[in-house]
Formats: sequence, C-alpha cells, structure tokens
Amino acid sequence: MADEYAMLICDDWPNAVVLTDSGPHTIEVVKVLRRRAGLSLWHSRSLLDRLPATILYDVPQEVAEATVRELLEAGAKAEVRQQT
Repeated sequence: MADEYAMLICDDWPNAVVLTDSGPHTIEVVKVLRRRAGLSLWHSRSLLDRLPATILYDVPQEVAEATVRELLEAGAKAEVRQQT
C-alpha cells in the first residue's frame, strides 16, 4: 500500500497595514482609522503620536490594499507588509 502525502500551499499570506506618517490632514486620517480599524476617536488620535504603528493585523491582501489606498488619499503614508 503506497502512502500519499500532500503539501498545502497558501499563496495568500496574512498582511498587516503599517501607518508610517500621519501627514498634514490628521482629522481625515483619524476618520479612516475609525472606519477601517474600528478604533475609538481617542485611540485613533493617540496612535498618531507613536508612529510607525501597525493598525491592522492578519487581513487579506485586498483589505490591506484598500486601507492603504484610503490612508494615502487622506494624506498619510502607509504600507502593506506580509506577515510570515
């Protein structure tokens, strides 16, 4: 009897969204953080004081890219980082 082995390959690694700079429009960035990360107003504002900060963990690529796109439109600097 032959044994068969299969290796599961996952192409979609979990991603993180890292906010590196809040930019000149902090109010707009806070609004995006509240909407995308579900943070309170106080937590969103205090997060901007300790950048760089990871705002989302273990999200799919599409969600991470959409969040970064919104942050960039609000004037912030952010990036998607793959988690291993």
